[in-house]
Amino acid sequence: MSAAPDDGAARAYGYAPPAAGSARRAELDRLLDLAVRDTGGHAGAVFLLAADGQALRLEVTTGMPAEYLAPWLGVGLASLDPVAVAVRERRLVWLSEHQELARRYPRTAIALPYHFAVAAAPILTGTTAWGTLLLFWPCCDTAELASPGSDRVGLACRRLGRFLRDAAQAGRPVTPGTLPRTLPRPFTREWDPAVARAAADFAERLPEGNCSLDLEGRFTYLSATAADLLGGSIPDLLGKRPWQTLPWSIDPAFEDRFRAAVVSRQPVSFTAMVPPNRWLAFELYPDASGVSARISPTAPAHTSRAAPAGTGTPWGEPIPLGQLYQVLHLAATLSEAVGVGDVVDLVADEMLPTFRARTLALFTAEDGGLRLIGCRGYNPYPVELFDGATLTSPAAVGTLADGVPNFFATFEEVVRTYPLAPRQDGLQAWAYLPLIASGRPVGLCVLAFDRPHQFSGNQRTVLTALAGLITQALERARLYDTSKELAQILQAAMLPDSLPDLPGLDVAARYLPSVRGMDIGGDFYDLVRVDDTTAAAVIGDVQGHNVTAAALMGRCRLSIRSQAAAGATPAQALAQANRQLVDLDPGRFVSCLYAQLDLAHRRALLATAGHPPPILRHPDGHAEVLRVPPGVLLGIDPDADYPTTEIPLAPGSVLALYTDGLVETPEVDLDDAMAGLADQLARTRPQPMDQLATYLIDHARQTAPRTDDIALLLIRLATAG
Repeated sequence: MSAAPDDGAARAYGYAPPAAGSARRAELDRLLDLAVRDTGGHAGAVFLLAADGQALRLEVTTGMPAEYLAPWLGVGLASLDPVAVAVRERRLVWLSEHQELARRYPRTAIALPYHFAVAAAPILTGTTAWGTLLLFWPCCDTAELASPGSDRVGLACRRLGRFLRDAAQAGRPVTPGTLPRTLPRPFTREWDPAVARAAADFAERLPEGNCSLDLEGRFTYLSATAADLLGGSIPDLLGKRPWQTLPWSIDPAFEDRFRAAVVSRQPVSFTAMVPPNRWLAFELYPDASGVSARISPTAPAHTSRAAPAGTGTPWGEPIPLGQLYQVLHLAATLSEAVGVGDVVDLVADEMLPTFRARTLALFTAEDGGLRLIGCRGYNPYPVELFDGATLTSPAAVGTLADGVPNFFATFEEVVRTYPLAPRQDGLQAWAYLPLIASGRPVGLCVLAFDRPHQFSGNQRTVLTALAGLITQALERARLYDTSKELAQILQAAMLPDSLPDLPGLDVAARYLPSVRGMDIGGDFYDLVRVDDTTAAAVIGDVQGHNVTAAALMGRCRLSIRSQAAAGATPAQALAQANRQLVDLDPGRFVSCLYAQLDLAHRRALLATAGHPPPILRHPDGHAEVLRVPPGVLLGIDPDADYPTTEIPLAPGSVLALYTDGLVETPEVDLDDAMAGLADQLARTRPQPMDQLATYLIDHARQTAPRTDDIALLLIRLATAG
C-alpha cells in the first residue's frame, strides 16, 4: 500500500489532505459542493460503497433534501438503478430528459417523476470503485455542461476518488453513515436589517400573498396577506410545512408540486381550493436557497391544472408523498426480482427506510410450519417468535389463519395477543403481514419498530397492499429457484464430476452460468487420461442457453471423449464429432478446442473448430494468445478438415482454455479482450491452478456484466524435481 500524499500534493490535486473525524466528511461535502458548481448543476449527491462491496449507500446531498432520494438510501450493486450501473459498468450514465430516464430506468423514474437531467458517474481511482457521484440539472440547460464528452464530471469524480483513496490509505476511510445528510445552503448575501425590513414592507404592500420556503418545504417568511389566504397565522406557520399544518393541503398533490419545483428548478403553477369554495392560484419560483411563492385568489374556471382539493380531513394520518413514491418504486423493483434471495433483499432495502422500521423478517410456509428465509435489521425478535412455528400454533394462527394483518402499536398490545412473547430491548411496535395466495398461506412478513408506532388507516392499507405484491414476487421467485435447481442438476450431470489426477499436471476447471434465464447452457469442458503420459483437454460451446443446448452439449462431449480415449488425434476427434453432429442436424452449431497433451515430449497438439484460441503463460511469466489455424464450426460441413498445430510445453507453463463468455465485454473488440486476458495471466503470481481459476472467474464477474456462460480449464505442467 502506497503512502498518502503530503498536504501540498493533496492540495495540488484540488482537495485538502485527509483529516480526522468530522473534518473528513466536511472535505467530502466541500468536494460535492464544488462538483455541483463546476458542472453547472443545481443539486448533487454522493453514494459510497458499503463495507461488503455489494451495495451503495447515500451519504450526502446538496441542493435537494436527502429524503427526496429515499428509494436509493441503499442500492444493491446488481440493481438496475443508474447509480449502481455507473459503478458496475465503470461508465458515465447520462440522461438528458425524463422520458429517457423512464425508458431506460423505469423504476427510478417512477420514484422521481419530475423533469430534470441527471448524470451518474463512478468515483474511481484506477480500477478501484469508491462510489457514485449523482448530479442534477434543469432539463433545458445541460447539453454543453454534462454531455458524455465533457471533462467536468470526470474531473469532479477524480477529485473525490483521490480524496477517498488517500483517506483509506491513511487509515481513516470515509464510510457511509447511518443516515444520509443534507448540506445546508450557505447564505449568498448578507442583508442589512434596514434593507430586510424594506423588502418585507415591499411584499406586504403587494395585493397578492407572498411567502418563502426552504428546500425541505418549511415556511421561512410569510406576508400577512399570504397567511390570511392560506387560512393560518404567521406564528403557527413559520418553520412548518404547509401539508403538515394546513388541513386542506394534506393531499399528496400539494407536496408533489413543491418537489417538482425543487427537483426541476423550474417554475411551477397550480390552483387549489380552500374549503368551502375559495380558489387560490399558486406560482412557485425555485433557486438554490429555497422557493418563493406567490398566492392570489382566482376564479373556479381556471382549474385546468388544479391540484386535487381537500374537502375535509381524510381518515387517519395521510401517507407522506415520499412513501407513496417508494411504494411505487418497490412495486417496480419486485417485478425485477428473480430468486427468493432477490425478493428478501429488495423488500428489506425498500421497506425498512420507507416505514422507518428497525427489523424486517420474511418467512415461507413449508411442511406445515414457518421457515425463515431472510432477516434484515438490528434485532432478532421476529425470528425467535416465528421461526419453526407450526401453522396451527398461536404465533401463526392470528396472522395466517384468516389472512388478516395484525398491527401492534406497543409491546403491551402484542402480549395481549401472544402472552408468551418475550420482551426485546429496542423494539416497541410490530406489523405482521400474512402472505396469502389463492386462499393458502405462502408466508409471513414481519416489520418491527424501535418505538411505539400508531399505524394510520392509510398506512395499514399500504402495508396490506405491499404484502400482496410481496406474495406474488415470492411465488414467482420460488418457482424460479426450483427451476434453477433442476437446471443446475442437469448441468452438473452433463459436466465431469471431477477432473482426473494426472502425474505432472496441476489442473482446475470452472463453469459459471449466464446471469439470466434458466442458468443452464451449452458450454462444456473435459480432461481425459489417454495413458500414463498422454491426456486430452477439450472445451466447447454449443449455440443457445436452454435444455436443448445442454442436451446437445452432453452428446458432443461424450462423442469427443470417446474419440480421445481411443487415442484419436485432435484433427480426427473433431472431424468425427463434426460428422455425427451433421447427421443429427439439430439446427445448432458447436465451437470446440481440442488439445492433446504429450507429457513425455513436453508438447501439445492443438486443433480448433471456430473456438477462441488458448492462452499460454510461459515459465518466465509472459503470456501470449496462441494463433491456431481455425477450422469451421462443428455441424456445418461434413467434409471439414481441422488443421493441427504443435506447441512446446515447458515445465511451469500454464495453458488456459476458455469459452467466449470469459472475455466478451460490450463495446470491446474480441481480440483486445483476449489480449487483456493474456495480460492478466502474465501479471498473476505463481499459485495453484484452483486459486488462479477462482481469481479469473471473480475478476470477470466484477469487471463487466456477463450475459453468456463461462467455462474455464487451466492446465499447468509441473516443474522438474
